[in-house]
Amino acid sequence: MSKKKKKKIKLKKKNIIIFLICLFLIIFIPIKTINLISKSISNHKVKLKEQEQAKKKHNNGINKNISYYNKNYLSRYLKYKKENKNLSDEQIIKNVNMNLDLKQYEDTIKAKNLNTEKVLVNKYYYLEEDYVPDNLEEINKQYALNGMKLVDVAKEAFEDMAKDAKKEDLTIVAMSSYRSYDYQVDLYNRYAKKDGTEAADTYSGRPGHSEHQTGLAVDVYNEEKDYTNFEKTDEYEWMIKHAHEYGFILRFPKDKEKETGYHFESWHYRYVGQEIAKYIKEHNISFEEYYATKIKDW
Repeated sequence: MSKKKKKKIKLKKKNIIIFLICLFLIIFIPIKTINLISKSISNHKVKLKEQEQAKKKHNNGINKNISYYNKNYLSRYLKYKKENKNLSDEQIIKNVNMNLDLKQYEDTIKAKNLNTEKVLVNKYYYLEEDYVPDNLEEINKQYALNGMKLVDVAKEAFEDMAKDAKKEDLTIVAMSSYRSYDYQVDLYNRYAKKDGTEAADTYSGRPGHSEHQTGLAVDVYNEEKDYTNFEKTDEYEWMIKHAHEYGFILRFPKDKEKETGYHFESWHYRYVGQEIAKYIKEHNISFEEYYATKIKDW
């Protein structure tokens, strides 16, 4: 075979190879490109869907993994969240658990955990007219005005506290403790007549809503200053430091009016037991906040 013919065949083979390569590229590259574009579009759609779901969850959902979440309150959580978009899910759930989405004295609930240190009585939780706590005992007259009573465990703890304060030349005297429903009727009506219902509600519980009916609350003074000036006494400073050691908390602290429903009262203390009192003291919270996040009553 002549060199010329061989060269021609070789060139022909080369052209075929080039043609096949070009053909492959023409077919493969568009397919690959289309696949990449398709995959990119698909990924983008998935991402948009995830973002939309996350946005929807943020706007309309609530974090159900929060330990104090109550499934029975879901609709209330969502409504409250819609009205308070600036609040975290934790705060929303806590506020609703405290019933801050309800109307005071209108949307009320019968008090639970009766005859225990965990009972909560306020403008949302009430006691029935005939409720009288078990094991009421009169406080030793060394530490109380005549006829003051508390539930036995609270009475013993109060006497221990007053006794230890006395060792430091401090005087803590119970001036108001257990009150019956009927007693509260007369007391509240006098306040309402004197100052009006709106004002009375800031410092006195309506009948059935007074914590004094639990036999766990006590108002104190030092026999020198009026009880309303208890904040200005050494006894107050001592109780702020030590009351929790005996199971008592300052029931209506400063800056907690929204949670408790009452103005600051330096003289009003509540027995909740040492464990709860210590937690409330360490975390600087109200009893309402503790109840809403630590006590499941459903």
